[in-house]
Amino acid sequence: MHFTDIERTTRLGLMSDVSLRRRFLRGALTVVMLLSLVVACGGSTDGESADGPSSVTLYSGRSEDLVGPLIEQFEAATGIEVEVRYGGNAELALLIETEGERSPADVFLASSPGAVGFLAERDLLQPLGEELTAQGPSGPSGLWVAISGRQRVLVYNSELLDEADLPDTVAEVVADGMQGRVGIAPTNGSFQDFVTLLRLEIGDVAALEWLTALHDGGAPVFEGNSAIVQAVARGEIEMGLVNHYYNLRLLAEDPSAVSRNHVFAEGDPGAVTIVTAAAVPAAGDISAATALIDFLLSEGAQRFYAEETQEYPLGVSVADADDLQLLGPIDVGVVDQLGGGLERTLELIREAGFDA
Repeated sequence: MHFTDIERTTRLGLMSDVSLRRRFLRGALTVVMLLSLVVACGGSTDGESADGPSSVTLYSGRSEDLVGPLIEQFEAATGIEVEVRYGGNAELALLIETEGERSPADVFLASSPGAVGFLAERDLLQPLGEELTAQGPSGPSGLWVAISGRQRVLVYNSELLDEADLPDTVAEVVADGMQGRVGIAPTNGSFQDFVTLLRLEIGDVAALEWLTALHDGGAPVFEGNSAIVQAVARGEIEMGLVNHYYNLRLLAEDPSAVSRNHVFAEGDPGAVTIVTAAAVPAAGDISAATALIDFLLSEGAQRFYAEETQEYPLGVSVADADDLQLLGPIDVGVVDQLGGGLERTLELIREAGFDA
């Protein structure tokens, strides 16, 4: 299988520059004054006082260890209580669809852009407003804003493999000699978004062939990225398809670990950078949602992503920070297109023989 002439990320809502080249950007901006924003956000509704919202409900496709500390900081800074429901991206998107106008969710934070696109396609999101979309990469729909980014990579065991011998493209992952050596997480949202990108570029038939080759070749299956990285570091498997920051976090905890990140060729779908997107469900309180999303885009929160979770901060609040390494240039295109492909992607993953 061979991929050619790929101009992927601009039209798919994922970021187009996927190399590891990073640029240092300079200066510093002040932290957004949340209390002023909250006071300015207008009238009273359920869960909202005369001075602004008193609570906000967050449906988070990101795990508690990644967003919990930020939620605590937000509550301390604003006095606004956050009620959080954690779950899988697809699970929460389907829940919001089922709940409809009864949904208590004010903010949907999804690590899978496909889940946001799924809701956008069904008119289940409301416009964020320029005060939010101007603070980070967003699509022309105005229904979401990117908070942080994670690049897809091939993690490998440096004691078992030389980087020079690693595949340059994801097509080569299923080539002769690679069968059964690359771990995957079929139920993971980032893997599913990557497969959506793959099938929209090369077609369903070729994408199914790739997935089937993985399955029939005995690709080791894991529940998530962390498990793959840990298995690679222990030498249980040689390689795995993951997001970049999982191995960076492992190395921060254990510098002696032998796992390393390998980036596929620039422009290859295996090297795409996937955004975490924030959106407001149609029934959500836009005042409460604005306060929380604004905080997630503030310099303090963006530094948390860069320094604590090893992700790429995308908010303009750190655009001039001289001590942060950022991806650039960034062109997120239209995330919404991924939503229309998510259900078909899950069908193909299952048809190949994997759970999804």
